[in-house]
Amino acid sequence: MKLLITLQQRLSWKLFLSYLIIIVVGVVVLAGTAEFHAPVALARHIARMEALAGYDPALAADLHASFRAAVNEILVVATLAAFLAVVAVSIFTAQRIVGPLQAMMEASQHIAAGDYRQRVQVPGQDELGALARAFNRMAEALERTEQRRMELIGDVAHELRTPLSSIKVIMEGLVDGVLAADPATFLLVQREVARLQRLVYDLEELSRAEAGQIPLEPRPVAPADLVHAAADRLRPQFEDKGVSLRLDVPTDLPQVWADSGRIIQVLLNLLGNALQYTPSGGQVTVRAWRDGQEVAVVVQDTGIGIAAEHLPHIFERFYRVDKSRSRAGGGSGIGLTIAKHLVEAHGGRIWATSPGPGQGSTFSFTLPIA
Repeated sequence: MKLLITLQQRLSWKLFLSYLIIIVVGVVVLAGTAEFHAPVALARHIARMEALAGYDPALAADLHASFRAAVNEILVVATLAAFLAVVAVSIFTAQRIVGPLQAMMEASQHIAAGDYRQRVQVPGQDELGALARAFNRMAEALERTEQRRMELIGDVAHELRTPLSSIKVIMEGLVDGVLAADPATFLLVQREVARLQRLVYDLEELSRAEAGQIPLEPRPVAPADLVHAAADRLRPQFEDKGVSLRLDVPTDLPQVWADSGRIIQVLLNLLGNALQYTPSGGQVTVRAWRDGQEVAVVVQDTGIGIAAEHLPHIFERFYRVDKSRSRAGGGSGIGLTIAKHLVEAHGGRIWATSPGPGQGSTFSFTLPIA
């Protein structure tokens, strides 16, 4: 029973047993063939010898016995040699196959325990090597996911801390009588609560976007209508800050296949960021043109710009170019991430470019033509 359990649990023993079964089957077939074919072959050869040297019953019997003994001896020696070969091959195969599998098993156990830094050595270019490379890619993905999870927890805690601290200070001021219980004080509390509500909404929207669960109702729509709708909503803010908003969107562009509300949400985010980071007297330009089977939309500003090392991370959640900015001054750091998921859900692409700090930035995205 213990031997059976060992055979079921150990791949190396299964490989050895499979080789041994192959050898046994080969020996049985060889012995059976020799047993049935040897008399016929021996009779034929003896008849030939009798034709040449004459018939001798004693010699014929001796030849029969010697031939069968020789065949049996050969089979025994071949069986022993095959058994030793099976042992050597099974050991070599176990090291080549079972060794990497055992390493993957040990690494997977460490990963299951929370150590996502585990990697295995790639043994070659065969299927085992492909499996090892796939395992390492999986481990890297899990490590990145765990790192993002930890960063998300820290970022959410940081984003919640500021408004909660403000509310706590205001409440303590009211209790101690330092602050008057008038509408202005309650308005401060209301503003902080509104910030918390916006953060919760952004987090819910981000969660749905990353899970691919944002409902879309795409239909053919003119790109100019989308851009003008977003620009009209933010134009008063541009005028208050003294930033020029210029639109260069031809009305004869082909219609795109898009959810109007979601794409306007993307444009509002890009325009809002451009307005926020462009000083008074600057300019924000929105342009659009046909690019093959897509329509490209570009929001370009003359603002503070983005350094090259920040561009690859600009669409990561909670990422800010200026780490010292508060939520009030720099947003939640979620809007661009949501915009990226929305554009990609439409089958488009979104990216950012900038010549460098102080030289403005450009955010571009594409939408498929209807």
